[in-house]
Amino acid sequence: MKPATALKFVLIISIITVFTGCTFVVQKGRRSDIEKIESLSRQLDELSRTKSLLEDRLSQEISDRQVRLEMMEKGLVITFVADVLFDSGKAKVKPEAYATLDKVARVLSENVPEYNIGIEGHTDNVPIKFSGWKSNWELSTARALSVLHYIVDEKGIRPSRVSAIGYGEYNPVASNDNAEGRQLNRRVEIVILPRVSKVKESESVEPPENLK
Repeated sequence: MKPATALKFVLIISIITVFTGCTFVVQKGRRSDIEKIESLSRQLDELSRTKSLLEDRLSQEISDRQVRLEMMEKGLVITFVADVLFDSGKAKVKPEAYATLDKVARVLSENVPEYNIGIEGHTDNVPIKFSGWKSNWELSTARALSVLHYIVDEKGIRPSRVSAIGYGEYNPVASNDNAEGRQLNRRVEIVILPRVSKVKESESVEPPENLK
C-alpha cells in the first residue's frame, strides 16, 4: 500500500471508530464491511475536494490566520478564530464576519448538500466575570448557536443537517498560559461530518482494492 493510501485507510478506520464506538481489526480475507470502507473512501475524496475549494475561497482569511482548515477524524474542520466572529464576551456574530460565513455557507449548500454539519463553540480558560454568562460553557454554546442560526436562518441551510454544542474551555488546542494560545482556544469549528452507520463490534475488514 502506498503511503498516501495507507494514511487514508487509517483515517477511514479512525472515523469509523470515532463515530460508531467499535473496534475494527484489519484482517486480510475479510470483506464483510468493504462497502462501508469504499463509501468512506469516496466521502474523503469529496471532502478533500471541498477542502481545496474552501482554501481557494478563503485564501485571504487563511493568510490572515482568521480561519484554518484541517481534515480530522471527525470530518473536515473549518476553524474560525472567535475574535473574528464575536466581540469579547459576546455571542452575536459581528456584521463584518458575515462575508466569511457566507463563503462557507455557499459551499455547504452547493457542494456538500447531503453532509451533516456540527458547529462547536470553544473558549479559553479565563473565568467569566463581567459579561453576564454563568460560565464559559454558556458562552461557547451561545456562540455555536449564533453561527447555526446565521447559516440556517439567513443562508438557507436545511435545519435537519445542523447541530450545535459548546465545549467551554475543556477542549483546548493550545496552552492557556499565554495570549497567543488563549486566542487559538477561543474558536468556533464548523465540521462537515462523514456519514457512518453502526457496525458490528470488532468487525474485521480488508482494505478495498483502490486502497491497497
